[in-house]
Amino acid sequence: MRKGAKRKRSQKEEEAAPAPAPDNHKTTESTKPPTRAKRVKASKPESEPEYFEDQRNLEDLWKQIFPVGTEWDQLDKVYGFNWNFSNLENAFEEGGVLHGKTVYLFGCTEPQLVPFKGDNILIYIPAVVAIVSPFPPSDKIGIKSVQREVEEIIPMKQMKMDWVPYIPLEDRESRVDRLRHQIFILSCTQRRAALKHLKIDRIKKYEYCLPYFYNPLQEDELEQSTEVPIIFPAEPKPVFCEFDWELDELQEFIDKLIQEEELSEDQKDAFKEFVKEKVREAKKANREAKEARRKALEEMSEGTRQAIENQRFYKFYPVQTPDTPDISNVKASFINRYYGKAHEVL
Repeated sequence: MRKGAKRKRSQKEEEAAPAPAPDNHKTTESTKPPTRAKRVKASKPESEPEYFEDQRNLEDLWKQIFPVGTEWDQLDKVYGFNWNFSNLENAFEEGGVLHGKTVYLFGCTEPQLVPFKGDNILIYIPAVVAIVSPFPPSDKIGIKSVQREVEEIIPMKQMKMDWVPYIPLEDRESRVDRLRHQIFILSCTQRRAALKHLKIDRIKKYEYCLPYFYNPLQEDELEQSTEVPIIFPAEPKPVFCEFDWELDELQEFIDKLIQEEELSEDQKDAFKEFVKEKVREAKKANREAKEARRKALEEMSEGTRQAIENQRFYKFYPVQTPDTPDISNVKASFINRYYGKAHEVL
């Protein structure tokens, strides 16, 4: 007999069998599976609330200002210390020297050997120069160094620099065009990552940059100076010196250089002509500078004259803190060869 047939009959017999009578004495059980008891999570102990110091409104001001003339590979060292410029911030508060005034700011750095943690270290100290003026003090940059024979005065924008408004932290959610700007900073849009695409001479220009300033109410150094920097391309090395056409006699000057073995005998005639040409160029520059100042004064309005007379220069150094070097003995009022000295150092 086939097993399949037997299995079918057996199933039919089971279906035909009467169902067992229900037991009325037993509690009817639910067909749903029993629910699991919920696991109670252990409550974590309440942690102490964290407090963060509020950002000051002008806290990042000094870092937004471009440090003109600083070598690109030294910038990280400048920002390596947590410098505190709260004195600059406070100057804009009520009672401060910059409160309620239109101010133009540029940065610079000064390499100095200073004591720190028991050792003397060479650091680049940042400083911020503030010019109180109703209009930009200048739109030009001066480029000059010992290695560069000719001084250049060029528009800032050629070096990707410009005066731009600084937006305090509390105003950064507002529409910029509705703000009344009183703080302007010297900014540079040259990206460090793109320096590798520039020529060496172009990169070096940034290191020799100085913010330019010209006050037509004062006779500048160029008009007064009778000295000429000389860089004569001699062999085996160039001759570096300064010749004063009022105090120095040219032949004696040359003889002294030969005696000190700075210049060879066979190059003295070429050197003499070189110096004479430089003196002619310097005298011409002096005349042109005097003429430009005279013309500027003639065309100047009384309002502009008063604004220039009321311009003030302030130089800010970082405030002393436990984690920064002591710079109290190296502060100086000198800004640069164009601006001269600050009216006040803070």
